[in-house]
Amino acid sequence: MVLSHPQPLTRDTVAESPVVLRARGLSKVYSMGEVSVHALKDVDLALHQGELLVLLGASGSGKSTLLNILGGLDVATSGGLWFTGPGGEEHDLSHANQAELTMYRREHVGFVFQFYNLIPSLTARENVALVTDIARSPMRPEDALELVGLGPRMDHFPAQLSGGEQQRVAIARAIAKRPHILLCDEPTGALDAATGRLVLSVLERVNRETGTSMAIITHNAAIGSMGDTVVHMSSGEIVTREHNAQRANVEAVQW
Repeated sequence: MVLSHPQPLTRDTVAESPVVLRARGLSKVYSMGEVSVHALKDVDLALHQGELLVLLGASGSGKSTLLNILGGLDVATSGGLWFTGPGGEEHDLSHANQAELTMYRREHVGFVFQFYNLIPSLTARENVALVTDIARSPMRPEDALELVGLGPRMDHFPAQLSGGEQQRVAIARAIAKRPHILLCDEPTGALDAATGRLVLSVLERVNRETGTSMAIITHNAAIGSMGDTVVHMSSGEIVTREHNAQRANVEAVQW
């Protein structure tokens, strides 16, 4: 299997690696009649090439809103967001139109959500092929499924797979187009501890073997130990930012 990304940087150098996604002063305000809800307040964030970033926070802390803006699914009320492509070109996403945001999502971003969103009538291979059929330079569906440990199960339908296996199909679908950024919203939220660790180990392997920059949002503070950087959010703001000198083994993550 040939991967399009270089091997990821060491833990000591990831902070010095190029920034692929940069946010400055991001704010998001939702208006509900006469009431304004500030979901994000002046957020600054950088995601480096090859980095595994963990965003921690309780429900309502703003982490999903931030992830949706980073992935081009939503737009900020104010502030700036820039993506640096593989050739070094910088794109100002805060002033992008819907067509440009669609192209950004299609070519550069993969998403993994808490719920798997697989098509029940398609096999695992066919679910992944939905993405590879429209991507510019995708992996073979078989290679993506092998990377997440599902080679022997690729011709099974979702109903024949466990929850953890379905989530791994969703990960394979997300990485099959070789995204530069992988955004994961509570990827273990619907799983038990043992299955959750297995899914986390798959995400860690994808980050390590493909060099894909990755952000995982979760309410589980223990997951922060597996990241290069841990960002804590509360009430729409970043309250702390930490860098792990060494990433913990996924097996050490407690539920």
